[in-house]
Amino acid sequence: MTARVQPVTPGTRPDVAEHEARIMASRGRITPLYQVLLNSPPVVAGWEALLTAIRQQTSLPASQRELVILRVAILNRAPYEFDAHVPHALAAGMPQSAIDALRHEDASQALALLGDVDRMIVGFTDAMTRDIDVPDAVYDPLAARLGPQGMVELAATVGAYNMVSRFLVALRVGH
Repeated sequence: MTARVQPVTPGTRPDVAEHEARIMASRGRITPLYQVLLNSPPVVAGWEALLTAIRQQTSLPASQRELVILRVAILNRAPYEFDAHVPHALAAGMPQSAIDALRHEDASQALALLGDVDRMIVGFTDAMTRDIDVPDAVYDPLAARLGPQGMVELAATVGAYNMVSRFLVALRVGH
């Protein structure tokens, strides 16, 4: 399957050169996702600002952020997103065995490899992604551990990467 929206080849559209420069500066390359986003300068600008804040400016530990991203990718059937974040998960210290276990929608093997807070984060991610509403029984114990800032950043990460994965799947980016 090919992408439903033609990617913008970097360097071919002067009207998005500034955006390309920002993406290169923050990410080191312009991925197929960003090549598609470059079709809309306002969207790519907002997307880059939001995702840079989520990935680089929150207090959520990188390993927990990547856990969320990998889990969302599997739940939303977005293998491109999963594969794109494996190197980040490894760099954040996530063991390859946990990454391999996370490749399955049934998270039981992965949960056995995770600590208490990470298991709660998977439960929160699953509830927010699958059901939208997060039951108090899932939210409250995690909020007691992460506090208000942590919960805002966690919910924003889950929400942002649901946006990413759904965008990728809908437009067939990375297939």
